[in-house]
Amino acid sequence: MVLGRTSLALTAATFLTASAAWADEPMAQIQGVEDKALRDAIQRAMTQSKHPAQSRAEARRRARQAGEDSIAVLRAEGYYAYTVEPDVLDGEPPRAVVKITPGPVFVIADPRIDWSGAPPDEGVRQRAAAAMRLTGGEPGRSADVVGAEGRIVAQVAKLGYADAEAEPREVIVDHADHTVRPAFKIAAGELVHLDGIEVVTKGRTNPAWVNHLATWRTGDVYDPEDIAELERRLRDTSVYDSISVSLADHDKATPEGFRPVVVTLSDRRTRTIETSVGYSTSEGGGVDLRWSHYNRLKRADTITYALKFAKLEQRLGAEIALPHWRRPQQTLKLNSSIFREDTDAYNETGATIGVDLTKRRQTTAYRTFGVSLDLSQTKEQVSNNGLVAGRKLNLATFAGLAAYAWDFSDNILDPKRGWRLEARGEPTYVVGDTTLPYLKLTTQGSAYLPFGKLASTVLAARVKLGAILGGGVPEVPASRRFFAGGGGSVRGYAYQAIGPRLADNTPQGGASLVETSFEVRQKVTDRWSGVAFIDAGAIGTDKTPRREDFRAGAGLGVRYDLGFGPIRADIAVPLGKRSGDPAFQIYLSIGQSF
Repeated sequence: MVLGRTSLALTAATFLTASAAWADEPMAQIQGVEDKALRDAIQRAMTQSKHPAQSRAEARRRARQAGEDSIAVLRAEGYYAYTVEPDVLDGEPPRAVVKITPGPVFVIADPRIDWSGAPPDEGVRQRAAAAMRLTGGEPGRSADVVGAEGRIVAQVAKLGYADAEAEPREVIVDHADHTVRPAFKIAAGELVHLDGIEVVTKGRTNPAWVNHLATWRTGDVYDPEDIAELERRLRDTSVYDSISVSLADHDKATPEGFRPVVVTLSDRRTRTIETSVGYSTSEGGGVDLRWSHYNRLKRADTITYALKFAKLEQRLGAEIALPHWRRPQQTLKLNSSIFREDTDAYNETGATIGVDLTKRRQTTAYRTFGVSLDLSQTKEQVSNNGLVAGRKLNLATFAGLAAYAWDFSDNILDPKRGWRLEARGEPTYVVGDTTLPYLKLTTQGSAYLPFGKLASTVLAARVKLGAILGGGVPEVPASRRFFAGGGGSVRGYAYQAIGPRLADNTPQGGASLVETSFEVRQKVTDRWSGVAFIDAGAIGTDKTPRREDFRAGAGLGVRYDLGFGPIRADIAVPLGKRSGDPAFQIYLSIGQSF
């Protein structure tokens, strides 16, 4: 026991000694700086070392380097009457030291702009002066002076002087009155008016289509934001490998003096093939294949053929997406497909055709309107005087869509901060073996809150609400009702397992829906993460579910980061297991659960 304690003590002492030796230490000690913020800034600027200096020569070299780092910080903070003395302290090992006397803080005085060549008009000169944002009496920090020059040039360029540039500035550091007097020399050049777009492309893009994306008219005064917005609109299409948008040189100006904007485009590969795979114990496996063609119509379009083959659903479809259709930031999508769904609640076979128009309102806000027509045959079970009977319906379903979506999260597949919100309204009219108009409303929101260094812990929450107005069960066909349970809903339960059932245990679905999820996502290594979660949900046959309709599931999961997003593996159990519910469920897919 004594030997064991002695060994443990020696091991601990060795570990602590090694830790102290391995710890980074500053290149030199600082002496003479009273101001804590200044001292910390100097300390941060110094190079760190893994070990003490091995000789006086090395300590002297470190002191000189630390002195240069200190001078850079002092000047950046407005101290120009400093004294900095590198030195070496005696001892073993020798220590580098920097003795600093900062002196007084120099302050800004009389900042001005001197125009090289013809000056711009009075309004531009006033706004350029305001852009300096240098106030007399404030510390004369070098970074503030350099930043002021950049703001002046940017402001002049934004007001139409595209060739504005800064010539060597004059900064007088006056040691007599401790002031910094900056004089910026700016060459504004001529006021620039824009012409049309000149397209240089290594692809099929129609120049006329690019021209309709311009945010200016011929003769308008140059604004760099117009050029930047045109580039953003082209990048939004995702069909180009490289995009360059720039103002043409003087020699390409028109006789009127207007200068065109040169757009250089290089197409991405003309086609891509994508596949994804998912699996759960309740829903079985599934494969999605997508074959996409780009720019076939010469207007940054995408044509996609999609095949979904899964236990519950098989679908073959095609979609054409036309970005910036009729006006910028507006995408038209035409789609059609044939499908078959085979679930515990219903079997449905049919074909659909639809059109959606999505308008981007802000950078991450979207508004969508659409219409669709489904021709289908549905087989479902209904209650007939307490007995279960089969029902076959041949239907034509006309549906509209109005949706608003906001996405302020930081990543599509693996969000760590921000929030998302979507609201949908679908006015629907069903004709055929039954006739019914109704309105289906759905809204879903999620939020992500990071904690710790590099967002190593993320709290994620989701809420989904739904209601059908103007129709209930069994009037609304089963394929159009709400269901809950499964990998994208309440984990731990089988697909469609939550909610009312018929006498033969067939899921009935409902006219109202509530779902919630909460996850704690913990990063373990660079690639691996763990997740703990709890889900809850309810389906109601009335406008809102009843309290006794709620079911909950909980579980654990692992994530492996592929670089573009995680592979997800979850295992969940139902809380309050009922007869017929499985003991657990397993889910495998790509991306976080929400």
